[in-house]
Parts: sequence; structure tokens; C-alpha cells
Amino acid sequence: MNIDHDRLFKELIETFFAEFMQAFFPRAYEAIDFTHVRFLQQEVFTDVTAGEKHEVDILVETRLKGEEGLIMVHIEPQSYVQKEFNERMFIYFSRLYEQHRCKILPIAIFTYDQVRDEPDTFTSGFTFLDVLRFRFYKLELKKLPWREYIHSNNPVAAALLSKMGFKDEERVQVKLEFLRMLTRLKLDPARMEMLAGFFESYLKLSQEEEERLNCELGRIDKKEAETIMQITTSWHERGRMEGRMEGRMEKSQEIICKYLSRKFGQQSADLQEKVQKISDLQILDRILDELFTAGTIEEARAVILGKIAGNLQ
Repeated sequence: MNIDHDRLFKELIETFFAEFMQAFFPRAYEAIDFTHVRFLQQEVFTDVTAGEKHEVDILVETRLKGEEGLIMVHIEPQSYVQKEFNERMFIYFSRLYEQHRCKILPIAIFTYDQVRDEPDTFTSGFTFLDVLRFRFYKLELKKLPWREYIHSNNPVAAALLSKMGFKDEERVQVKLEFLRMLTRLKLDPARMEMLAGFFESYLKLSQEEEERLNCELGRIDKKEAETIMQITTSWHERGRMEGRMEGRMEKSQEIICKYLSRKFGQQSADLQEKVQKISDLQILDRILDELFTAGTIEEARAVILGKIAGNLQ
């Protein structure tokens, strides 16, 4: 699947610019006056030597607290390894300075999956004279320990969990912690779905992993699990509207039955049989809304039979 990295990061940072700076560059965050923030159009520069055109991805006009005049913040997400990227950051800086003649804060975000030591300086000079030493902020996402960010209430940190340094066996736990962060953020639906879309572009669980996630939901605080299910059910409902009705019912039945089997074993066989006979998608959705908070087979039975009986009234 081709991922439009530039679009995803541009949307995320333009929506949550202050939160991005707060999470990863706190000293700069404390200095910037966020009452004045304006995102500028992408600037295109031509590299005459290489015969290429380059676009500055994210350019922000803002101010510093207690200082006159404007500054620029240039943010460049980099999704692949590129030789002499540090030189390109300097060229961008010099072109921007030539055009705007103001202070410029350059930031590079390395988003690829390899773990590397990227330089954050570009130097030029002689043995007898240091002519230039250019520096920029860098954020190497794959080096970040994801667990250090899960207790924050920062939406950018939540979304970027999907690009941090986790092991394959931690994928389900990362998704769970992302969902728990979303419940604490209490954002409007549009921004919440934007964060979820970003996260799942980079960390999409398999069906087996989704089932393990559902089991994990049964182990956390019941009220928190209910909130998570309300959020995810709304996404699933929108996704289901795009599919065929028959496929939607089969998928819901499969999720419910596999959850019952994994959590309660053979004692849930009769409930699984009843679920397979349900032909009303609304009943299945209502079961999904509450089932994962059931801690015992009796509670699961009450949820399923209650929803079936409620539809007959």
C-alpha cells in the first residue's frame, strides 16, 4: 500500500502544531508565541546542479514571546534514507533566509523504519578556518521509546506511537495504549478520526491481532473499555457502511464468536451458535458495543441474550 507520508504529517502537524512542539521540543515550545501561527504555502526551490525541484513541506510563520518581528519554523518529514540530507536542510534554510530575512528554526523528522544515526549539522570550511556550522533539530521516531509517551495527554505523541521503536510482539499493546490516550484527550470526532487514520496508516493490526486486542480490552477498567468501544464502534460503523451487508454481518459474527471462544472456551459454544443465527446487523452491533467489557460467561450471556430479547419486544 502506498502511503502519502507528506500529506499525513502535514495534516497532523498543521492541526496540532503547538502540541507537536510541546511533545518533542519543549524549550522551543516555551519560547514560541502560539497566539500568532500561520501556515505558509509550500515553497519550491530548484537545484540547478542536480536539475531537481524540491518543496519545503511545512513552513510556519510565528513569533517569539517578548520579541519583535516574525520567525519561521521549517519542518521537513523525511520518509526514506537520503545521502547528504543534512546538506539539503542547509540549502532549504539558506533559500528561506534569502527570501524572508528572519530567524528560522529548522526541524527534520525522520520517519522511516530503519534505526540510524542521522547527522543534525552541516559544516563547511578549511583546516585553517571554520566557515560554516549549520545545525537543526532532528526527531528520529524509530529511536523513541514508545512507553515513555503513553501517559501524556498529547495527541501528536498518541498518533506517532505508530512510528516509534516498538517490537513486533508489542503491536497490540501499542494500539491499546493509543486507544486509551484517545479516550483521555476527549477531542471532537473529526480530529479523533484524523488521529486514528494517521495511526492505522502505519500500524494496521491483523485480524488475529485485533482479536487479541479485544481480549486485552476485557482486562482493563470497564468504564474505560466502554468508552474505547464506543469510539471504535463508530469507526467500524462507518467502515461497514462501505461494504456489503452480508459481509458486514459475517465479520461481526466472526469477531464475536472468536472473542467468546478465546475468553470463555467451550462453555461459550451455545452462545456462539446463537450469534451465528442472528441476521440483524443492529443486534450484532449492540452486542459488540458491550461484549468486550463482560468479565464472566454469565455477563457475556446476559449481554447477548438481552440484545436478542430486546429486539423481539
